[in-house]
Amino acid sequence: MAKTPQDGTANASRRDAQGTRLRLLDAASELFAERGYERATVRDIASRAGANQALLFRYFGSKKALFGEVMARGGQEQLRSTPAERLFEVALRGMLAGGGGAGADRSLEVCLRSIGGSDEIAEALRGLGEEYAEVLGTLSESDTGSLRADLALSWLLGIGLMRVVVAKEPLASADPDTVCALVAGALGNLLENLPKGGPVDGESTGNPE
Repeated sequence: MAKTPQDGTANASRRDAQGTRLRLLDAASELFAERGYERATVRDIASRAGANQALLFRYFGSKKALFGEVMARGGQEQLRSTPAERLFEVALRGMLAGGGGAGADRSLEVCLRSIGGSDEIAEALRGLGEEYAEVLGTLSESDTGSLRADLALSWLLGIGLMRVVVAKEPLASADPDTVCALVAGALGNLLENLPKGGPVDGESTGNPE
């Protein structure tokens, strides 16, 4: 059956809608990570996406629903696609990258900036944290594996808080590779099945000449 001009117009309209929706998600992810949920306004999200506010409500329904999709696309996608033994490092590097490039996952930055929001936002953040901790818990065979996972997650978020939000030096400007190597070496005491990091440049390996 031959396609009509109306079919082509409908397909183009769907592509435009999908593109606008993705731009709104990208803009929301950036602004939630930069400002937190409460301070990122619908107007600013739409403006950064180059879209009308009405389209934001058309595609997502509300700012809270948009926040939920941002978290689902970022953190939950990272959980689905990252092996358990690499999850901590991947999440840590995402925060150390200072926003990263286009499409970079900033869900943990969003968490840090949005702490203290409404009950619904707190519940969404708590749920994501539980999912991260559940995966990290598989890296320990100890009876205290769940507690160890919570401690590891707390350390991860603490590092992010001091670097991203507080901007405490020297952590704020430290080289990501150095931070990851130092953290991985110490984290193995909590999560015994975590791959061991290599020596940090300039640090002694403990083997004298």
